[in-house]
Amino acid sequence: MKQEFKIISNLINKNTRVLDVGCGDGTLMEYLKDSKKIDIRGIEISKNNVQKCLSKGLTVIEGDAEKDLLQFPDSSFDFVILSQTLQAFLTPEIVIKELLRVGKKAVVTIPNFGFWKVRLHLLLKGTMPITKNLPDEWYNTPNLHMCTLKDFYNFCENRNIKLDQSIALKNEKISTINKLNLNIKNLSAELGIFLIER
Repeated sequence: MKQEFKIISNLINKNTRVLDVGCGDGTLMEYLKDSKKIDIRGIEISKNNVQKCLSKGLTVIEGDAEKDLLQFPDSSFDFVILSQTLQAFLTPEIVIKELLRVGKKAVVTIPNFGFWKVRLHLLLKGTMPITKNLPDEWYNTPNLHMCTLKDFYNFCENRNIKLDQSIALKNEKISTINKLNLNIKNLSAELGIFLIER
């Protein structure tokens, strides 16, 4: 199981209602359902992935989170998860607003475009970097809005979104992000995992 999924699982309380936005093939949903005994649902844009989820007995609807989150009532979930999908939306700000409307809390994970290897690749090679968390070429990437840990942290602070937990992940190593170490974590972490609320 991916370290990212274990961290997400630790952030979510047992016996809660959870929505996984952009749930992919349902790997995280299945893990949470089995390990946490939670009532979990998913929303996924890919027909193929929806089929994979359904074949695992998971409750998933096919839909585009940018439009279809609107159908959910306020605070209908305890937690909403958005795992490495934020950068693929046309309007990430609206999506975050919707996550925090639909869920009491949200777990957002982002690949860190400020990671030193990404910066070095851009500096030395002059081409868009390809890494474990950013595996696509510039022309076929779903990523429209690349951001860094610092970008997301500042985004939340500037909008009075409460950062309950800010976690940096590098090579399976977990550390906490705070105001004092933000620049260092922005340079050294491959992935950021944030637990946020209104």
